[in-house]
Amino acid sequence: MAKDPSKLDKVILEARRNAEKRAQGYREQALKLFPWVCGRCARTFDHKNLQLLEVHHKNSNHDDNPPDGSNWELLCTYCHEHEHSKLKDSIGRDDGRQAEEVATHNPFANLKDLLKKKT
Repeated sequence: MAKDPSKLDKVILEARRNAEKRAQGYREQALKLFPWVCGRCARTFDHKNLQLLEVHHKNSNHDDNPPDGSNWELLCTYCHEHEHSKLKDSIGRDDGRQAEEVATHNPFANLKDLLKKKT
């Protein structure tokens, strides 16, 4: 039984279009721009567990997606959930305060020094 080459061409074309759409999404852009490290807990990611690394919009506006990634940070699923729970906790506070920032670790604090040592 001969396979229909036009059907196969259509499948390939659709797969390529889907890949192009994914590459244009803000998650894919963020994964190209930033190291695969959680910005809160410093957990590192690779292709095996990359699905656990999420893009957080710093200003909570999911329509604000600048190409330089200035409104994004990569967070693991757990830190991302914690970040959003802080926002939910602060809704209903009478004193107008936000929930306290608990993350004190900055995974890129001495990155410049480390890069200088390598060269």
